[in-house]
Amino acid sequence: MRIANISGRLALIVDGKAVDVENASDGSFTADPQTVYERWEVFRSWAATADLPEGVAFDPADLGSPAPAPRQTLAIGLNYRDHASESGFEAPEGLPPVFTKFVTSISGPITEVKLPEGGNTDWEVELVAVIGRHAENVAEADAWSHVAGLAVGQDISERVSQLAGPVPQFSLGKSFPGFAPIGPWLVTPDEFADPDDLELRCVINGEEVQKGRTRDLIFSVPALIAKMSAVLPLLPGDVIFTGTPAGVGLGRDPQRWLAAGDELVSTIEGIGELRQTFVA
Repeated sequence: MRIANISGRLALIVDGKAVDVENASDGSFTADPQTVYERWEVFRSWAATADLPEGVAFDPADLGSPAPAPRQTLAIGLNYRDHASESGFEAPEGLPPVFTKFVTSISGPITEVKLPEGGNTDWEVELVAVIGRHAENVAEADAWSHVAGLAVGQDISERVSQLAGPVPQFSLGKSFPGFAPIGPWLVTPDEFADPDDLELRCVINGEEVQKGRTRDLIFSVPALIAKMSAVLPLLPGDVIFTGTPAGVGLGRDPQRWLAAGDELVSTIEGIGELRQTFVA
């Protein structure tokens, strides 16, 4: 199943077309895309058996984040060994680095992003998991049952702000407006042959700069849920950015940053793509 946010309204994507959920359910579910996660299991049951009307075509530019207003956004650092190495760090053991991207940075999949003045703006393609059921002290073996679905994410990062002393400002440096695009929709785990092994790619102006597979995550999606839910409850609709593979601008020699006019395309196998254009 695929769900989307189209112009702020919850939709099911069926054969490439959109079915408005509030209308199709006669008001049993609201149009607000974020509130569906509070009733995720009821919604899944309804969607599996409902006699849905024919969908309508939609403009991809109207897509928003499938989780536009999470109460918690948890982002994971250094979760691929090759990225930890290029960043000059040892691979984490135990609990990986965790920070947040503030909710006002979240956007949809096709956007124009303003570059912060005087900054060094970087790219990080990431698999995003959205929580569909309250998760507290969850065993790793049970963790997938708490995931509503997966989306493509970009952890856009302004490195000057992020690394400014006396201690780094990870969350602020990664939370400028538009720095957390998510989409193009949410895909439920059962849609994948193996949700733990998906290819992810990032391309700038047609040049591939990142390519990896989620099987190489140091901490898989279930491991992250188990470790984090042992510390704090994960709530329905919460968003997890799971980390990025090697190839970011910070780790290059010479270092490389996004510039006005650049087009950034981020893709994950079986989900779709994000497309960001940068302006001064």
